[in-house]
Parts: sequence; C-alpha cells; structure tokens
Amino acid sequence: MNIHEHQAKDLLRQYGVPTTGGGVAFTPEEAEKVAQGIETDVRVVKAQIHAGGRGKGKFKEPEAGEKGGVRFAKSAAEARELAEQMLGRTLVTEQTGPAGRVVRRLYLTEAAGIAKELYLSALVDRASSRVAFIASTEGGMDIEKVAHETPDKILTLTVDPATGLQPFHSRKIAFALGLKGDQIKECAKMIGGLYKLLLEKDVSLLEINPLIITNDGHLNALDAKISFDGNALFRHPDIVALRDETEEDPMEIEAAKYELSYIKLDGSIGCMVNGAGLAMATMDIIKLYGEEPANFLDVGGGASKEKVQAAFQIILSDPSVKGILVNIFGGIMRCDIIADGIVAAAREMAITVPLVVRLEGTNVDLGKEILAKSGLKIVPADDLADAAAKITSAIKAAA
Repeated sequence: MNIHEHQAKDLLRQYGVPTTGGGVAFTPEEAEKVAQGIETDVRVVKAQIHAGGRGKGKFKEPEAGEKGGVRFAKSAAEARELAEQMLGRTLVTEQTGPAGRVVRRLYLTEAAGIAKELYLSALVDRASSRVAFIASTEGGMDIEKVAHETPDKILTLTVDPATGLQPFHSRKIAFALGLKGDQIKECAKMIGGLYKLLLEKDVSLLEINPLIITNDGHLNALDAKISFDGNALFRHPDIVALRDETEEDPMEIEAAKYELSYIKLDGSIGCMVNGAGLAMATMDIIKLYGEEPANFLDVGGGASKEKVQAAFQIILSDPSVKGILVNIFGGIMRCDIIADGIVAAAREMAITVPLVVRLEGTNVDLGKEILAKSGLKIVPADDLADAAAKITSAIKAAA
C-alpha cells in the first residue's frame, strides 16, 4: 500500500526525521488558508498522487497551465490560484503512463534553501533477505539516470537482522553522502529513525528524494515516498486509515473484496487461474504464443462458484480484454465447481469474447461434462499449450 507525500512526512517527523512543515488542501480555499500559515516568502504547491516525477510532469488540460505538478507561490492568493489550476486536473508523469492521475489534493509547504541534493532510501531487499539502505550524492529528479549511467555513485548497504542497525552503518552512509561534522550526527539519528519506522510499520520501501543539505548546513527530507507490506496491514489500523482508494485501480479494489489476487496488465487476454505459480506460467505461455496477458488473477485454492463469477466480472470490466483463458488445476479446488461458476458467469454476463477453458485434476471429467452440456461457446483445451494456441488464434480470428 502506498501513501501520499504529506502522510509520509508526518510519519517521518514522528520518528525524528526533519522535514519541511506544511499542510494538505483539497480545495482552493483550503490551499489559501494553509498558505497563510506558512511563514516563508515562497510556498511550494505540490500535487499529491501516487507517482514520482511530478515536477517534470505535465497536465492534460490546458487550463492547468504548462508548468508541472510542483509550483511556487509568493502569496496566499497566488497559492489559491495555483490550486484552482491544478485540482481536478490530470497529471501525466513517466510513472503514471499516458493515462495520468487526477490531482485531488495538494501539499503546501515552506520553500527550503537547498545547498545540495542527496538520495537516501531503505527497503526490504529480497535478494539478501535483509533491510538495505541505498545512498547517493546525486539526488533529485534524475536518480534513475544516475543508477543507469553511473552506478558507482550509489552505495547499497545491508543490515544483518541478527545484529540490527549498528553505528558503523550510519557512519558509512554519511561518508558516502559526503557529510561532515555535525551532519554525520544528524545522519546517524535519521538512519536510526528510518530503520525503526521500517521495522515497526512493516514498510517495504522508504525513499527520500531529495534529501537536502539546507543553506545553513542541516539535513532535511524534502520529499518522501513510503510503501507498506499489504500482508501486514492487519497489524496497523493507523496505516490503513491513510489509504486513498482513488489512487488505486478500481478493479484491484473490487478483487480484494472477494479475496482475489488481481493485478491489471496491458495485454488483451484475460486470465483466470488458481495458484500464483500456475498464473505466472499461464502469462508466460501467452507471451510465447505472441499475445499479452491483460491481468494476473489467482482465484486461490478454494474458490467458490460466487468467487469465480466475481472473477469473470472483474476481467470483463477491462475494455482491453479481447479473450479469456481459464486455466485450472484442481487439487483442493474441484473442477466441477469451477465449471459451474464459468457457466453461471457466461450466462449472466452474456460473454461475447472468445473463452477457452483448460481443466485438470479433481472431478475433471464432471467439469468438462458441465461445460459441454451448457450449450455455450466455450472452447475446451487439453493442456496449457493447447489452451494458449486456441485463445491466441481466436483473438486473431476475431480481429
């Protein structure tokens, strides 16, 4: 689960990490009021969406002006004008894709004097099964370019869970960032706070970009991004309360209601599979046969008839789906229950796109019999390769 920048900064402050002050606004009137409470001569007005690259982004609507999602106001009245331009408009960045994201809230903060921009993040490193800190002297909007072109400027440091965070970790990061004097002590305190936050709140990624050295020589988290482990949210109702469903895919939200594992992709073949490994193999073989999967969807090992119907509804709500491939291996799950759900969904929703079904496992003969007697245009497949060949051929024929 992701949260907005202003929420991330609130969390950072709770763990002793210095950040710029400010407030959130959902209307131009609120933006003006927040700006009045900011003492600096210049206020920064930042679009709040779950995507990076906002400063370089562009709004789709001409009414929003040509500037990006991070703008500057010299007065409260100007902050209100900027809010009127930005709120309700669609911001497109490299991370949003061409569809962009609608800006529904703004974060107004004091402008900070920047002497140097740095990069600092902490994450759960799957390769080492440890918490890893990543630091670079090349912070700012082009950190991806730095990682690609000059990876030697990036330090990656893992923390052994047996010993936990040690003073040498903080010193090594501080030296890698080129810090001196009291800045090293500030860095050590910051690293300690970040590590504690990551462990206590089950954070999967915490990124500060840029981490700045201010004109008076202090560290400050100018921007922040935090992602949480969705499997651990039951332990953190305070974090769940920060969730903004308007920033999430509506189909993924609907799938979660039925405990379906669903991720939208960019292809044209909708997939309904039981088991994550089998789902990934299904997507791979679709690509092998020249097409692209429209989604990852794992109905789980004990799906009911109603769950299967819900899965079909979610798949078909995606307008890019031109065909559906059902691939079920009945172990715990029975093939006849899946077949009943498929038939019920096909009748209720009047499925018009090609539908190929491959069943194997428990009660497979009964399941195939149910499909055959349904009178519906359901194409049976003998194995996974046969299923992939039939669905790709059906889509090409329909096109």
